[in-house]
Amino acid sequence: MWRLCTRRLSRMPVQYVIEEWDFRDLTLKMRPPVFIPRPETEELVELVLTDLQMKHVNGDAQHTCLEVGCGSGAISLSLLYSLPQLSATALDQSQDAVDLTRENALRLGLQDRLQIHHIDVMKETVMNLCSPVSVLVSNPPYLFSEDMASLEPDILRFEDHTALDGGKDGLKVIKQILMLAPQILSNYGRVYLEVDPRHPPLIQRWVEANVEELHYVETRHDITSRPRFCILQKKEVKQGP
Repeated sequence: MWRLCTRRLSRMPVQYVIEEWDFRDLTLKMRPPVFIPRPETEELVELVLTDLQMKHVNGDAQHTCLEVGCGSGAISLSLLYSLPQLSATALDQSQDAVDLTRENALRLGLQDRLQIHHIDVMKETVMNLCSPVSVLVSNPPYLFSEDMASLEPDILRFEDHTALDGGKDGLKVIKQILMLAPQILSNYGRVYLEVDPRHPPLIQRWVEANVEELHYVETRHDITSRPRFCILQKKEVKQGP
């Protein structure tokens, strides 16, 4: 008990102290510096699940998902746990995150439906990793760089800064994901993003100006009524004569 208390007194997040944390219906292993999933991300998973379950009712039974920035695997593993017909591919630029996602998948018996890759989408191509997917989901780094210094010591000292810092406008990784999306999604496939509450109008304007193959569907609010989630959809690709 004293060993655990000493860790917490050093400002180590409690999730790392007890080495596990609940996310929706799952208990996941946690260890630094892998990003700790937040409650808002449970809402992101719920958005994706609701849409996919609706499509399943309408007869489209087979779904594939790509997660960019998997961290502990919380999003992909929650989706796989709730949807037996789903298969997923998860990416992260951190080897620590890839290893932890793989460990959590094995513990939960979900490893057969999940491919995990150590890839940085800012530097490497991802198109060859999976066939077109119906869902691209991400809780990417979205903090404005100037806001990093004001984070709690628990976060600054222990969590991976590259999983938090989204660049000057918080959109560095988000823009890259949206540029990749049309090449990865099947027709009418959707992108689901968790973002900073300042981002939705910025993302909508940027997509309209830079990614003509994507349609901005809507912004959803989190449980505290902040605009937190962006949903976009790939337009149908017309085949030539």
